[in-house]
Amino acid sequence: MTNDLASRASEFGLTPNEYALLVEGVGRTPTLLEIAVTGALWSEHCGYKNSRPLLRTLPSEGPQVLQGPGENAGVVDIGHGLGLAFKMESHNHPSAVEPVQGAATGVGGILRDIFAMGARPIAVLDALRFGPLHHPRTRFLLPGVVDGIAGYGNAVGVPTVGGDLQFHDAYLENPLVNVMALGVMPVERLQSGTVGDVGNELLYVGSPTGRDGLGGAVFASADLSTASSEDRPAVQVGDPFLEKLVLEATLELIERDLVDGVQDMGAAGLTSSVAEMAYRAGRGVHLDVARVPRRESGMTPIEIMLSESQERMMFSVHPSQRDAVLEVLARYELEAAWVGQVIEGDRFQIYEGETLHADLPVALVNEAPTYTREGIESPAIRTARETAQPLPPLGDPVTALTTLLAAPGIASTRAIWERYDHDVRTDTVVAPGAADAAVLRIKGTPLGVAATVDQNPRYCRLDPFEGARLAVAEAARNLSCVGATPLGVTDNLNFGNPERLEVYYEMQQAVAGLREACLALDTPITGGNVSLYNEWRDGDATIAIPPTPTVGMVGKLEDVRRHATLGLKGAGDQLLLLGWTRDELSGSAYAAHLHGNETGTPPRCDLDLEARVQRATRELIADGLVETAHDCSDGGLAITLAEMTLPHGVGLAANVAAGAEEGCSLEGMLFGESAGRIVIAVPARHEATVAARLDASDVPWHVLGRSGGSDLVLRWNDARIRIPVETLRTAHEGTLPEVLA
Repeated sequence: MTNDLASRASEFGLTPNEYALLVEGVGRTPTLLEIAVTGALWSEHCGYKNSRPLLRTLPSEGPQVLQGPGENAGVVDIGHGLGLAFKMESHNHPSAVEPVQGAATGVGGILRDIFAMGARPIAVLDALRFGPLHHPRTRFLLPGVVDGIAGYGNAVGVPTVGGDLQFHDAYLENPLVNVMALGVMPVERLQSGTVGDVGNELLYVGSPTGRDGLGGAVFASADLSTASSEDRPAVQVGDPFLEKLVLEATLELIERDLVDGVQDMGAAGLTSSVAEMAYRAGRGVHLDVARVPRRESGMTPIEIMLSESQERMMFSVHPSQRDAVLEVLARYELEAAWVGQVIEGDRFQIYEGETLHADLPVALVNEAPTYTREGIESPAIRTARETAQPLPPLGDPVTALTTLLAAPGIASTRAIWERYDHDVRTDTVVAPGAADAAVLRIKGTPLGVAATVDQNPRYCRLDPFEGARLAVAEAARNLSCVGATPLGVTDNLNFGNPERLEVYYEMQQAVAGLREACLALDTPITGGNVSLYNEWRDGDATIAIPPTPTVGMVGKLEDVRRHATLGLKGAGDQLLLLGWTRDELSGSAYAAHLHGNETGTPPRCDLDLEARVQRATRELIADGLVETAHDCSDGGLAITLAEMTLPHGVGLAANVAAGAEEGCSLEGMLFGESAGRIVIAVPARHEATVAARLDASDVPWHVLGRSGGSDLVLRWNDARIRIPVETLRTAHEGTLPEVLA
């Protein structure tokens, strides 16, 4: 029997060495349930065993941080007695198998993380990665993911206000669905996921437990393969209307101070929620699975403990509050059951009636073994970076520009966000597509909050360190372009199999890049998610996703009325470029989309210049001198200027050589992706004031031209191109609708 149990450990994700650690930790042969519980909690998705040593190096503290890593979500102080809770998580593997429910339940899970903190969710953003747009698999996955996000978020009544969409061949079998949510709370209602004191009772609330989502945490910590359709039982099914009831009841219980602890039943379900709550409190728990509400007959203790059925919460309640808690839940017609007690000691005991099935040390199961390796850079990637293939000479600039405007990843995402309800709750000040970041008002205050998600797979593939730095810099730049001061980061680290030294190297480098940029820009990382094993087998070849350290960032506007959008408002505004244009085309959209070239060194980010440019932009917006700002990123200056003409149909004339360093090629002027650049439009009445302010700020600035007319006119030296704005609009908005039809 002992050998049989040891051989079954791998079914629950435990290696032989990990099984030996479990045996040593319990001092005997573990039961099958103990193996299953430990396997789930020691999975990468729950235990972070390959990433925790790296994550500990990230900055997580600052005067604005009210809650850092270790809870359901991070929280930053936004003033007026309010905290902003925010978190990002992935539902990658489930979405690859069942895109609608995989994406939908990803939204549900991240919302529960937010309201478990005592915050009312106010917005959702998504960061989506797919294979080539016109591949049949992408045409299947993309509409399903969009429908799942829209269907769940719209039904719960939380607006989806922004996102980031990219395509790359290596995401073909491993799409990434990263979802970020944010919520607002009075700081005194900040809630912890703890069991509290001995004698407290554990209350299960929400949907009955079923067999959907079985083994989800282990499934999310394994390689995908062509047989992944067999893993459909590991994909949960969501009920957004039930989620809304759970949300309202949870917030009322917290507001009335009726519960001591709150935890979402997310990855690993009952197992992780109870174990983590006990660990935070340094207490033991007695759990009786016979009391757990079930919607299927014949469920075993393992199935009950590992099910990831959605819309479920665990509360720790003092006995004196039992009746008051049940009265609230009854009003919301929610099913509830008393399933356990908080006990002295450090034991996680799982009973079925009078039968003890598991008796584990709480610390043991919550402290997964960690693995540190010496990463090795992929020789192929090093060669691609160090041996840049030359690009052909630029042909027709007009064709190049319109082709880039229509390229997947740059093309308008209107066809997606029109399916989302971004106006529900009436707090959305800047709608998707109108600015570089979403902006929401905080009713009853002058405040606004802004949020964005960002990451460039081409940069991170060539250089994960620099790619991660650039992701943080661009996210902060996006916030600065709407006038928001960046406050904090939540990350979603998506990589392949960390046991492969080349992938581990990518993780090491990306985390180091995140650390450096977050320290420089004062954006501590308050939490996030790690999604590993994002790779698949094609015959004998193993294909991993590009390193994808997705950055979600939030910021604050002291006066939400003083914000900027990217569209030109009218004729006569002076167009200024802040920063410098260098001949940086490696890793660019131009090189990839027009020439199929992903070689060379991605743009280098001067974080000091980045901070100065961003600060100057924010101050001009806050003082009412600038209402239009747009960052230069994918596609370079030409794409930035073209996008500024589209919202209101206002054209412009600009000299793209202005601000270009000596020797910069025409391709670099038009399509180079040098970091640290922002284009602002200055009304004529403010030109002198803005010039004086910029001169005093030590920020390089250059006059590009003026807004006006109905054409985009770009000139350099003695040459120019002229394109009607409507021609640009046709190119920009024509790519996605057919795929999503």
